[in-house]
Amino acid sequence: MTILDKITAYKRHEVAAKKAAFPQALLEQSSFFDRPTRSLSEALRNDAFGIIAEHKRRSPSRSVINDKVQVQEVASGYENAGASGMSVLTDTNFFGGSLDDLLLARSATSFPLLRKEFIIDPYQIYEAKAYGADAILLIAACLTETELRAFSTLATNLNLEVLLEVHNEEELQRSLLPTVTMLGVNNRNLKTFEVSIATSKDLSQQIPSDFVKISESGISSIDTIKELHTYGYQGFLIGETFMKGSDPGTEAAEFIKKLKA
Repeated sequence: MTILDKITAYKRHEVAAKKAAFPQALLEQSSFFDRPTRSLSEALRNDAFGIIAEHKRRSPSRSVINDKVQVQEVASGYENAGASGMSVLTDTNFFGGSLDDLLLARSATSFPLLRKEFIIDPYQIYEAKAYGADAILLIAACLTETELRAFSTLATNLNLEVLLEVHNEEELQRSLLPTVTMLGVNNRNLKTFEVSIATSKDLSQQIPSDFVKISESGISSIDTIKELHTYGYQGFLIGETFMKGSDPGTEAAEFIKKLKA
């Protein structure tokens, strides 16, 4: 069983428990349900090098990254640094996050927020809306083509944008959907957790220009971003590079300043 298999199996039990304890109808009563969302894809298109800065306490590959900082301070720091948006990891068991992190980030900022989660049930999309997200992550490796279509359609109907993450050509070909605005290429293989920037390069020409192309994972240098920009990438999701410092907001600000110099 791969790490991804373990995560999704656990997630199914977790979501079933949540649905029993807190029905979807209650999520729809959230004050955020009628909140106008902000477009992450538009923010990325309007930035020469669109950085999506991530809040991530830990990961299966690195254990603890940073569990000392307050998420609202990180969120404010990222927004002030000039990031195009923020990714908030909400998985608890494997990454140490929570939906409360998303809520706190929303309370502290106005820029676009992406709920980064292993979504395997429509209920989680309603959660994202209820807790203030502007966009959700769907992972092709976790979902069938039918689920990708249904989940991305539901998100669109809730005025949430979709970042659809792929790792190979097969996943990409079933992800070219009209309800998807952003296609992310994860340089980290979620089955082995090995990282290679070559993944983004290899898949770049197969992504139509009407999608915002985003490169994810393993991005720690300005040179890498500038190189991937020549392959048509408009967004770059960065987490550990910023989070491993004592002040992620300052780390992001210095990185973005050098990037745009």
